[in-house]
Amino acid sequence: MIVSPPPRRRGRVLGVLLALVVVLVTAGLVAVVPHEVRGQAVAASGAPVARAREDARSPVRELGTNPLLAGDVELSPVSCDLPELGRTGPRLSEYYRALSGCLAQAWRPALERADEPSGEVRVSVTLPKVSACGSAPSREEAVAYYCGGDTTIYAPTEWMLSDAGLNRARHLATIAHEYGHHVQRESGILDAAGEKMSADHPKSAADKAVVRRIELQANCFGALFLAAAAGRGSISRATANAAVADYGRADDSGDHGTREHQIAWAKAGYAGGGPAACNTWSAPEDEVS
Repeated sequence: MIVSPPPRRRGRVLGVLLALVVVLVTAGLVAVVPHEVRGQAVAASGAPVARAREDARSPVRELGTNPLLAGDVELSPVSCDLPELGRTGPRLSEYYRALSGCLAQAWRPALERADEPSGEVRVSVTLPKVSACGSAPSREEAVAYYCGGDTTIYAPTEWMLSDAGLNRARHLATIAHEYGHHVQRESGILDAAGEKMSADHPKSAADKAVVRRIELQANCFGALFLAAAAGRGSISRATANAAVADYGRADDSGDHGTREHQIAWAKAGYAGGGPAACNTWSAPEDEVS
């Protein structure tokens, strides 16, 4: 008997200039959709102040015409030297720290080519009660999420191990996807997406359509990195292939897209055509449903 793996819960994005919550949800759960799209998201009392950009470059608030998505922009091939995964917070933290460094190495040339900032991202294996993006999601809502307010990927140890165990491909897929949201933040894509959304109707079909394009692009961005790292260092071609396939371990979702489209956009990125291959903003609606 072959038992299929459970549906994936995708990560969630909490933006700096938009309180954008994009969650990889379990079957039957509804993702929390944006509730504030103009101005800076207000942090909960006692939350840390949003991190300032360390790069003199500025993000470009454009979607389909964003410079990052130009045809001459490519990721740099990278060789990731990753430690062994372990079942403790310190071991996971060490692994994610090395992985995020490799992600930055791959993405930095692309962002610089687009003349956009390439600030650092942190990965925390501890769930905060509040962050620069307010209250954290529940365990039922997500296994990991990105907060643009403090440029941190939150991947709580217990949640990640419950979802992925020591399956390296799943850890790679999750962190690469969340880093894709960081790239969207740095490039200005998240800001531009927020400007298209409605604070008055946060659960509208139109807003969900925007969120789908954000999430599908993050899948594609994640797979772009996997293509840049596959067959080098600690990431074998087989592991990268499995990580890309993991993006298809999901149910159809109103704000993440159909399973068919979730894996299709990941495969588009894995083909290695550069960020231009991930232009969900110029794609027809029937390719981002």
